[in-house]
Amino acid sequence: MRHVTGRARRARVALAAVLTWAGLLAGATGCTTGGEGGIDIGGLGKPPAPENVIRISPDDNTKGVRPEEKLRVRVPDGRLESVRVVRSQDAQETPVPGHVSDDGLSWEPDDHKLALAAKYTVDAVALDSRGRRSARHTTFTTYVPDERFIGYVSPENRSTVGTGMIVSLEFNREIEHRAAVERAVHVTAEPPVEIRPHWFGNGRLDFRPEEYWRPGTRVTVSLRLRDVEGAPGVYGLQYKTFSFTIGRSQVSLVDAARHTMDVRRDGALLATVPITAGAPKTTTYNGKMVVTEMLEVTRMNGATVGFKKKNGKGEYDIPDVPHAMRLTESGTFLHGNYWASDAFGRVNVSHGCVGLRDVKGGGADTPAGWFFDRSLVGDVVEVVHSNDKTVAPDNGLGGWNMGWNEWKTGSALK
Repeated sequence: MRHVTGRARRARVALAAVLTWAGLLAGATGCTTGGEGGIDIGGLGKPPAPENVIRISPDDNTKGVRPEEKLRVRVPDGRLESVRVVRSQDAQETPVPGHVSDDGLSWEPDDHKLALAAKYTVDAVALDSRGRRSARHTTFTTYVPDERFIGYVSPENRSTVGTGMIVSLEFNREIEHRAAVERAVHVTAEPPVEIRPHWFGNGRLDFRPEEYWRPGTRVTVSLRLRDVEGAPGVYGLQYKTFSFTIGRSQVSLVDAARHTMDVRRDGALLATVPITAGAPKTTTYNGKMVVTEMLEVTRMNGATVGFKKKNGKGEYDIPDVPHAMRLTESGTFLHGNYWASDAFGRVNVSHGCVGLRDVKGGGADTPAGWFFDRSLVGDVVEVVHSNDKTVAPDNGLGGWNMGWNEWKTGSALK
């Protein structure tokens, strides 16, 4: 019997361990190639590269992504553990809501349309089918359009207006995709009432109920125009909400033949005021008009509205017309008049405006001052018995002169 020394015994143990580990390697099954060529032996080697596990589109660092491209996070197997997407736009960061599919293999945003001129950051964590966790961080930026459009809205935010106010948007660009723009504008009221839109050409969109607003109604206007394509290559810029309140009801009836104006507040007659309307050759429009602007004093020059002398100067040029309230875009005003003192209640002498007795500089105790102090933007002034046509629905806020059925046909959404 050979005597085995301690050193030899230790060498044999070490050799046996090496042979055993080599045998395990030779007999191992289910070996896979990990990311970047790493060998995964029984789950002990390198995991796959994150980009092979978590697939995000658009690709990392992509620039100029179009709004119709899809944002999606996917895994080939296993499941997504978490996905967080943040949109950075106009110096603000906003989480992008989304949902993971029932099988856990994909995530998509709730709103599939990407914002323009924005940076998106995606952070995703996933477990593969072997329970190995991977994480991925990507970014991309979206298309920055060269051309934008906005809508100039009346009335003003937080204002109190009369019952005849019509919500009106004037666009700075011609709108070719009117249906898309109309879908992005929402006008609601509390208490609720049906409100319908009407397009005037390709540049103006108005909203109104069937009848004048009820006093006390709160109207909210939501503009969701940002990134809406209003015309080829022209995208909206606004995303805001504002509101206004309907004050008391005041409707005034101007009778051009009788030279009077009946002022009614909440249906009750406040006063009958003597007026002068348009002269026979420069008559006043008939129909319902809405006060859109109130000026303590303003200059009125006939040349600006087509009343010119042969030398090109205006037929009139009054630098200090008091208590002026605009009724039409074409230049019809209801205003104080201090230069035709004998006309009120007797004869029509104006160039189409409705005049009330006043004094130079405007007097508080004159008919014009009294009416001005009791008026609001949005009040209705209706003219009857004038030898003229009815004011056009798009001349100022003249939409009340259009029947409800005709008004509703002006929507771009059929």
